[in-house]
Amino acid sequence: MLNVGDCVVYSKDGARGIVLQIGVDNYCVIWEDFFVSWEFRGFLLKDELLTRKQTIRLKK
Repeated sequence: MLNVGDCVVYSKDGARGIVLQIGVDNYCVIWEDFFVSWEFRGFLLKDELLTRKQTIRLKK
């Protein structure tokens, strides 16, 4: 399952994006070219490494 803020790769063409909103069976993604679209979850792969690198961590 993906979460808002996760970095994803579109499986059909390798485009990278960030999840902005979650729907029932789809996700709203902003892509590297700043285009925004709704995509079915089956076409999106989470980029674990990039998600970890871009996550904001607060000091406790």
